[in-house]
Amino acid sequence: MTSSAAPSPPEQTGGWTPTWAFGRAVLLTGLLLIAGVLLGRVDLVVLAAPFAIGTAYALRRRPAALPQVQIVAVEGNQVEGGELSGQVTVGNPDLVDYDLALLRGRASRWLRVDRVTIAGTAATATSRGGHSVVDRPLATTVPGGALVEVDLTGTVRRWGRHPLGPVAVQACAALGLLVSRAVVAEAVSVSTYPVTDPFDAVEAMPRAAGLVGAHHSRRPGEGGELAGVRVFGPGDRLRRVDWRVSLRTRQLHVAATLSDRDAEVVLLLDVLAEAGRSGGVGGTASVLDTTVRAAAAIAEHYLHRGDRVSMLEYGPAGRRLRPATGRRHYLTVLEWLLDVHPPRSPHELHDSVFGPQLLSSDALVVVLTPLLDERSAQMLARLAWSGRFVVAVDTLPADLTPSRERRWSETAHRLWRLDRDTMQRQLREHGVPVVQWAGAGSLDEVLRDVARLAVAPRAGAR
Repeated sequence: MTSSAAPSPPEQTGGWTPTWAFGRAVLLTGLLLIAGVLLGRVDLVVLAAPFAIGTAYALRRRPAALPQVQIVAVEGNQVEGGELSGQVTVGNPDLVDYDLALLRGRASRWLRVDRVTIAGTAATATSRGGHSVVDRPLATTVPGGALVEVDLTGTVRRWGRHPLGPVAVQACAALGLLVSRAVVAEAVSVSTYPVTDPFDAVEAMPRAAGLVGAHHSRRPGEGGELAGVRVFGPGDRLRRVDWRVSLRTRQLHVAATLSDRDAEVVLLLDVLAEAGRSGGVGGTASVLDTTVRAAAAIAEHYLHRGDRVSMLEYGPAGRRLRPATGRRHYLTVLEWLLDVHPPRSPHELHDSVFGPQLLSSDALVVVLTPLLDERSAQMLARLAWSGRFVVAVDTLPADLTPSRERRWSETAHRLWRLDRDTMQRQLREHGVPVVQWAGAGSLDEVLRDVARLAVAPRAGAR
């Protein structure tokens, strides 16, 4: 569980102020008493008595401590489109009951809270029209020395790190004559992994630095050499089940093998530009949506087969994730992808990530790019000229349409499309294949051509 709290210590005595109701009661009582004395009318004094007695009775027990509030979000491998579960706890450290506790909260627009339930009561609030209810004020009573739990349920609509909160609470006591200052609990982050698009590539790697034969790889992965028998886990294939051991132990076991190859795949994410409008899971996809989901799918595919996968970011941040393999590295890749953001400064760019010490000459470099910036095309050309095996995956949405607000936008869009097609043809002439991302089998034909070029004899220099 992750939580954020802003509790107030019980010994704190400040933070409570009179309300307008308290001011009106004191003002009305004073006016009636003064008028009764000046005019010599006993009836006005009698009329002021209920207001004075009621105010004194309400203030006989005043709260000393401020309310406490805490936000808790359930941790786990959340995937976009999955269920959101959180809880807001309001505490009353004093012995005086709170007549009313008012909660106001905010959340990311990608966290849609569909239902708010106060534990132990029948009070619920549900969304209407698909809108989140977390932005609406919520009122409840809190007895002295008690905690009130407010459960939040909903849906996470997009990958990334989304803030749930902050939440502010104000309490009223003494029959509404006193109100506390707002106590705020800072927002907690809800990490949401991208949906993995279906992807499969049956073609071989261009150059798999495999240790096949007498010197097999020592790394687990897809291969023919038996490494042992272990308990069945997520991601294991049914054809690997060892039925003899499973029947004997009454628990599924699989035959673990050693990888027959040691290939490296470099996923290069172009984040120089963002285009399109993200509609979250099930909606329209922006460039970054397609880039992140495709990177997760490709990484999962090659890591499952025992290959080493590294990540690079082409943008101002220039982030890098070292090459590794295995299930743990796949989770590291997903965490790394959560921090992919569009550039804040279009002028700064770090090209140092493309040094020879970071990109192996035998690695397959898969560049996920929308080709919206000339620097992206120049980067692809430099990688091809350096002799590396490069595949460019076009992540620009195919249904991207020009704006209808301006008169010449449609004509400018057609000219831009022609210029972009010319850029793609020039990249192909330089030996960089460009393929549109389409999920499963997107790279099969391209990898077949790249693998054929890798084994072809090269002309010697004269």
